[in-house]
Amino acid sequence: MRTAPNGKETLITHSARIHDPALRNEFIRYTSLSIIGILGVSCYILADTYFIAAGLGTTGLAALNLAIPVYSFLCGIGMMLGMGGSTQYTLAGARDQTEKKDRIWTDTILLGLALSVPFVLFGAFGADAVATWLGADAQTLADTATYLRWLMLFAPAFLFNYILQAFMRNDGSPHLATWAQLAGSFLNIVLDWFFIFPCHMGMFGAILATVLSPVTGILVMLPHFWSKRNTLHFTKGLPDSHVMRQDISLGFPSFVTQVSAGIVMIVLNTIFLKLAGNTGVAAYGVIANVACVTTAVFNGVAQGMQPLTSAACAAHDRTREHLCLHYAIVTTLVFSALVCLVTW
Repeated sequence: MRTAPNGKETLITHSARIHDPALRNEFIRYTSLSIIGILGVSCYILADTYFIAAGLGTTGLAALNLAIPVYSFLCGIGMMLGMGGSTQYTLAGARDQTEKKDRIWTDTILLGLALSVPFVLFGAFGADAVATWLGADAQTLADTATYLRWLMLFAPAFLFNYILQAFMRNDGSPHLATWAQLAGSFLNIVLDWFFIFPCHMGMFGAILATVLSPVTGILVMLPHFWSKRNTLHFTKGLPDSHVMRQDISLGFPSFVTQVSAGIVMIVLNTIFLKLAGNTGVAAYGVIANVACVTTAVFNGVAQGMQPLTSAACAAHDRTREHLCLHYAIVTTLVFSALVCLVTW
């Protein structure tokens, strides 16, 4: 509603404000870069599936699928902190709260470090127990435990990689975040082949290639901190509990999305183990990893639109917020329809 010159309120029609070419172009740029980056990550999961199946057979593929839920938990926590922290960061920046921006950046990194500690401890001392709890048997225990051990030991790298990518998109460097994801994914695919086949390193080779991916992504993003565009600065002082709670609160939907997928995978792995053993788990693993590519597009839309909606919220521009949501819904509906048609 708005007030007309005659003093009466008139309704701003939906169709009159549904097009904003500048915002649409921004939306396309941010979401396309985010989708490309996340698809790159999904492709290296598919590469893991392919090379492990070719090099280690059904047992190796079953072991991979038993371990993947832990990867979903790591992704969930990383996305939660990245989305929650970067949303606060953009809002503070729009309000010229420089000190608060530094506090948000610093506390998000500290929270990521704290949440990675349990994973590191389980990786160092409890990988076998976690593998057994996830359903590994005598055939798959060794490979599952190996994959889990190194995955959890490198938990800080996975979390910081997700956090940095989110903050890069909100600090004016969405291209760099995408290049970091693609560089890590490409290296993972190449090293997967190299470690499993020429080097004959088995499951250890597969997980070594995987954990080097986020490390590569972080290294690619580091030059941003020496660029003129950088506004990410650490600050001293005690952590702000409110900032950390907001990290979790604002990013919780992203966490639920990823973790629910991991929980579903754990349940289905248990069912398939009873129905068809390790072969059933391996077959389900192929389908589940293909499905990751589809959900990656939806995650890419959500992560890509976040900087735009946060900026609109800070400016109290409800129309711009609604337009972002409109573009996101249209994009996901069109893609969903295409996936259904192709699958059918």
